[in-house]
Amino acid sequence: MQIEPLRLPGAALVRMQRLADERGFFARSACVEEFRAHGLRGEFVQSSISWNARRGTVRGLHFQWPPSQEGKLVRCVRGALHDVLLDLRPGEPTFMAHVAVQLDEENRDAVYVPPGIAHGFQTLSDGTEVLYQMTDFHAAGLAAGVRWDDPAFQIRWPIAPATVIAARDAGYADFSSEAFQAELARRTAAGGAR
Repeated sequence: MQIEPLRLPGAALVRMQRLADERGFFARSACVEEFRAHGLRGEFVQSSISWNARRGTVRGLHFQWPPSQEGKLVRCVRGALHDVLLDLRPGEPTFMAHVAVQLDEENRDAVYVPPGIAHGFQTLSDGTEVLYQMTDFHAAGLAAGVRWDDPAFQIRWPIAPATVIAARDAGYADFSSEAFQAELARRTAAGGAR
């Protein structure tokens, strides 16, 4: 596999190297040793799948507050999606910057999302299925998010407005709101945004 760093520290694009023959191909999709060599955690303790019926569906932008150390390896196994990573780590020079990549069933790429990075995606086709592998257990009390279309981040989504979005995701407070800024300051002081 090839691990290509993205411009957000700790984030990476993971490309499979295919060994092809008349049967099809075989490829490793994750390796603890290779992940460690690139500074990534590769010990996954949970896996989840999201299936998305309609093109234009948005999920995110989600993250976990500290003390969670939830990193994610995200791969599109059916369909296609526009995947976004947003840096919410105040101590990083890339704070509030984002990167976007296309993940789909053809390229079979994955993205590694380190702790402190908000993650979300928009489906580019009907019936898109996404596989997540997490490095920490989900903690509902630490689950949080920022709005996918918050003007503070200037994220360009391919399909606007979103076709389908959960009320929770559409209703996150603005990043610039007093409530979010107070929570960010409190959580950062208590242990950093990682």
